[in-house]
Amino acid sequence: MAANAQNFYELYRRSSVGTALTDTLDDLITEHRIDPQLAMKILANFDRAISEVLQDKVKARLTFKGSLDTYRFCDEVWTFQLKNVTFKMENGGQIVNADKVKIVSCTAKPTGNAA
Repeated sequence: MAANAQNFYELYRRSSVGTALTDTLDDLITEHRIDPQLAMKILANFDRAISEVLQDKVKARLTFKGSLDTYRFCDEVWTFQLKNVTFKMENGGQIVNADKVKIVSCTAKPTGNAA
C-alpha cells in the first residue's frame, strides 16, 4: 500500500448503500467474524471508491430551484437546507419535487502527488 494514503470524506456513509454497509459490518463484528480494524479499512476503501466513481463515472446534470432556508460554512464545509425544491434533469428529462433538501459541499481534496 502506498505511503501517501489519502483520507476521503465520510459523507456517503449516510447514503442507503453506506448505511447498509455499516450495518452489515456491525453485524459481522458482533458475530466475531471480522475485527473492527478490518471494518474501518473497508469503510475507508468505501469512502475512496464511491468518491472516485461519482467523480469519474457520473456525467448526468440537473438543475434545481427552491427556497433557501438556512446555510452554514464551517471547517471548509458548506451546508445548505432548502425547502420546496424542484429538480429537473438535463435535456428536458424528469422533474422531481421535494419538500426539504440538504446539500453538503466540501472542498475538493487534491488527488495524486502534490509537489
